Amino acid sequence: MHRFYLPPDECETGSLMLTGREAHHALHVLRVRRGERVVVLDGAGTEYLCEAGNCDRDKVQLEITRKNSIPPLPCQITLLQAVPKGQIIESIIQKATELGVFRIVPLISKRVTARLNDISAAHKAEKWQLIAIEAIKQCGSAWLPQVEPPITPEQFLARHEKFELPLIGSLQSDRRHPREYFRAFHAEHGCLPKSVCVWIGPEGDFTPGEVAAIQSEGALPITLGNLVLRSETAAIYCLSILNYELQSPCQQR
Repeated sequence: MHRFYLPPDECETGSLMLTGREAHHALHVLRVRRGERVVVLDGAGTEYLCEAGNCDRDKVQLEITRKNSIPPLPCQITLLQAVPKGQIIESIIQKATELGVFRIVPLISKRVTARLNDISAAHKAEKWQLIAIEAIKQCGSAWLPQVEPPITPEQFLARHEKFELPLIGSLQSDRRHPREYFRAFHAEHGCLPKSVCVWIGPEGDFTPGEVAAIQSEGALPITLGNLVLRSETAAIYCLSILNYELQSPCQQR
């Protein structure tokens, strides 16, 4: 079945209405017709099974036939990603969404070539959020990750956000395999972490000063293997490991 997205505040009645981008996609790309069954995701854990009703020129009415509540993944993973050149960040957001990331914070670190003012940062965040929406429609996730406007590592660290297990991809000699940290956490707490962040640097990595600041806030250096990975590969590598190790309900017992 085709999938569509509506925010939670538009899913509070017994019938739903696709308008704007979603209606255009339904009517002119997918050719949805009256009586066809579709799925609507609200990005906040609910999946609506619907039947298409009236299909006008710019809107589609949907009647809800069943509502499914989808529990969140056991661990909330925040990706702190230095913005690569060009449009690579869009692919990272797409793949991170497919891997169940909870939040994406694009970073403008010292070795990132892009420089954004407040207006363009907000515009980028809006565009990147749309990429995450398209990704949940593709993969069927009922949970939409939040994509924040890009900020510097210093600005993020100034928030003093707390994570049960903060990690940073590292090329330094003190790095360890992430599974060592998972085992150590489990041995101490009797369970796996429910909130994790992972810092991924740009090409050339974070500067020594940035690494020192990040690690001073508790981030633990992890190895990404023996090969030097591109920034986008490092992000998917880390999220794949975290998804495998932390997102299975049976592993949280």
